[in-house]
Amino acid sequence: MRHPLDIIAMFAALWLLASMMLDALTPKELTAIMIGVAIGPAIVITAVFYYLRCPRTDFAVMFAALWLISDIAIAFVSPTHLPHFLIVLGFVPALTVGSVLHWQRFQRRHEQPLPAPLVKRG
Repeated sequence: MRHPLDIIAMFAALWLLASMMLDALTPKELTAIMIGVAIGPAIVITAVFYYLRCPRTDFAVMFAALWLISDIAIAFVSPTHLPHFLIVLGFVPALTVGSVLHWQRFQRRHEQPLPAPLVKRG
């Protein structure tokens, strides 16, 4: 069972790790605190959906959307222009989730349904 304190600790650690990693990748003018404030709401919303046991596909789509919103928020709080690879990094989860969902839909469309057995009635 998922205990709320475990979820809080896990997502707080992920929030801190993401803030520090993005701080290392961004220009010096953009601090870890600014990044932490920009991605904080997305981390909290993701933790709530994790606690509510959202279906895996819905969780992945929501995470990708929140990651893209966080990337936009980081660009807004940044005093300088972000490197292009960070802008692309914001689209990677959305492109990955979209590609996987499209591939699954493509696979299901090409599966042949099994014929239904004949049943005598009456």
